[in-house]
Amino acid sequence: MRALINRFLRDESGVTAIEYGLIASLVGVAAIVGMTSIGTALQTKFAAIATSL
Repeated sequence: MRALINRFLRDESGVTAIEYGLIASLVGVAAIVGMTSIGTALQTKFAAIATSL
């Protein structure tokens, strides 16, 4: 039983999957924030162009 518990504590395959999941979610959040700010800037630019026309 003790060997089974020790083997379970040394197994790191689940930890790696969690790390990849966290990295993917951080990349997703960064992409959303970046696209939102670019969208706002483009909307402002097109509004200025439309006003000048």
